Amino acid sequence: MGKFTFKLPDIGEGIAEAEIVAWHIKVGDRIEEDQPIADMMTDKATVEMESPVSGVVTAVAGEAGDVVSIGAMLVEIEIEGAGNEVDEAPKPVEQAKTPVEAATTPSDVSPASRGVESEKVAEKPSEEAKIELVTAQSDKVTASPAVRARAKALGVDLGQVKASGGHVRHADLDAYLNYGSGQGYRAPGVSTARPDESVKVIGMRRRIAENMAASKRNIPHFSYVEEFDVTALEAMRADLNANRGQRPKLTMLPFLIVAICKTLPDFPMINARYDDEAGIVTRHGAVHLGMATQTDAGLMVPVIRNAQDLNVWQLASEISRLAAAARDGTAKSEELSGSTLTVTSLGPLGGIATTPVINRPEVAIIGPNKIVERPMFVGDTIEARKLMNLSISCDHRVVDGWDAASYVQALKKLVETPVLLFAD
Repeated sequence: MGKFTFKLPDIGEGIAEAEIVAWHIKVGDRIEEDQPIADMMTDKATVEMESPVSGVVTAVAGEAGDVVSIGAMLVEIEIEGAGNEVDEAPKPVEQAKTPVEAATTPSDVSPASRGVESEKVAEKPSEEAKIELVTAQSDKVTASPAVRARAKALGVDLGQVKASGGHVRHADLDAYLNYGSGQGYRAPGVSTARPDESVKVIGMRRRIAENMAASKRNIPHFSYVEEFDVTALEAMRADLNANRGQRPKLTMLPFLIVAICKTLPDFPMINARYDDEAGIVTRHGAVHLGMATQTDAGLMVPVIRNAQDLNVWQLASEISRLAAAARDGTAKSEELSGSTLTVTSLGPLGGIATTPVINRPEVAIIGPNKIVERPMFVGDTIEARKLMNLSISCDHRVVDGWDAASYVQALKKLVETPVLLFAD
């Protein structure tokens, strides 16, 4: 028996360390080659680590939430054989020769008999030759013994399975069984259900959970939803995009932000932050608009500074820049804090209505929902109109229901009469 030390490999350019997000194994477990052992989170993504060998786990590099440096020990595994005490990568095991290869290996066949043996192979029945050819093709595929054994039990030719990472893995075999064969084949008794998994809440997800829990625990939320007719605004947006030149393409969001900023001076209680420990509400003059953005690491809120001073084109550029910075991890700390009001939009996934959670210590959050086309009465006629519900959640300690409803109605007037967005 020997010890194999699996060190954390280089999993990305410029990455010096990674956080253990979840273990899939524990000390004492028997694991197989290619079996998932841990999820590691860098500042850019979460990567699943797989065991390069089969054996028994004898040590792990800490608990979920701990940080491991690149090149440091992640898992120690007791294996059959010498192990890698000298830090050498395990050598590939020479695979057994196929029947075709065994019959035609020069060292096994004398020169005098090679011609006769070739004639015998050529005279084999076509079906037998096909079976041996498929076996040979399958054996030439790079795959672990565990994958080969499973494929053999399922009657799958590995030569027909597309390898995603240089060699065939269990996931590639699963994809072939469900889709690649064209028949949605699944062997009897093989379940596609994933095992239950307990994942410790750490890293960005833990911070999000703590912030959301504090918000709901401390803030008495109420939500108000109104329907907006955005037919005219969508027509204006299309005209501006058709003549934008080198400027960025406009979505609905820049127009909505302009409307929000124009309406806030009459409703200062909406653009505010509440320090409930000091008992002070600060009503802000400038609009530092938080923009809820979904990233691989979780929900982040980059901030558009002084949004009231930007036009729709400038807002579109800033929205794109901040969203990209949040998603690729380059956003600065000052770009992720200090918002006075937040907008959260799911775009085409916006649903009919939302009840967003306030970004504490702010006192309100606005959520536009998806645009749908429906028939509406316009005077005495029925017309196809583009409609969008808009939700607002408020802190009832600071904002009264009447104030929230009045603010949304003022917002509705601007959105439904979009020329007012560009009037001084």
